[in-house]
Amino acid sequence: MTEHTAAKSGRQPQSRLPSAGLDVLKVAAGELGNTEYPANSNRTKYGAWYGLDGNPWCMMFVQWCFAQAGRPLPYRTASCAAMLSWYRKHQPERVVSLPEPRDIIIYNFGHTGIVESVAAGTITAIEGNTSAGESGSQSNGGGVFRRTRKKALVTAYIRAFDDLDKEDCMTGKEIYDALNDYLGRQPVPAWAKEELEEAVKLGITDGKEPMQLIPRYQAAIMAKRATGRK
Repeated sequence: MTEHTAAKSGRQPQSRLPSAGLDVLKVAAGELGNTEYPANSNRTKYGAWYGLDGNPWCMMFVQWCFAQAGRPLPYRTASCAAMLSWYRKHQPERVVSLPEPRDIIIYNFGHTGIVESVAAGTITAIEGNTSAGESGSQSNGGGVFRRTRKKALVTAYIRAFDDLDKEDCMTGKEIYDALNDYLGRQPVPAWAKEELEEAVKLGITDGKEPMQLIPRYQAAIMAKRATGRK
């Protein structure tokens, strides 16, 4: 996007079906290959969503991705320069020097994207309003593409949120442990207490941690035990 595009202040447009916790990188990756229609028109669903369709849209793409992930950015602008200026003034701690995936990358040629991975001398980002390769405009191209560029082209990185990858990248064990911790603090329903006590007497279960999750094989064994004790 060219940096002369005017910032448009006001209320953040609502995303469709926002869901906090979606991975902004997965949202962005799901848009790879999308192009302007008609070609060379700057007309996209991102511009239409933002309200400036027909204008350079790389920052509108970034805004759209974060909104679709349920984490709309705190400042509404379609300008790369204005976004960086706002963060430097209002949240300078979020303008970082060491990039991580999901950071907003601001290039020195009036363009932006979302960092996907980091290497020694390069950054790979998912970018809107760029070209698929080195030929064609890099800051006002026609689609959403994954691009790897030299770090020397970067002006700044913005870490809009600190926790974007914590909930989204939980391991299976972490999810299981979190659910068990939550359920373990819940009481046994009143209607189930009498039957639970009977099941303990019959040896179907030991009655310990009655609210804990159990895998299907344990449930099957408990059911088998029950069928043998009429």
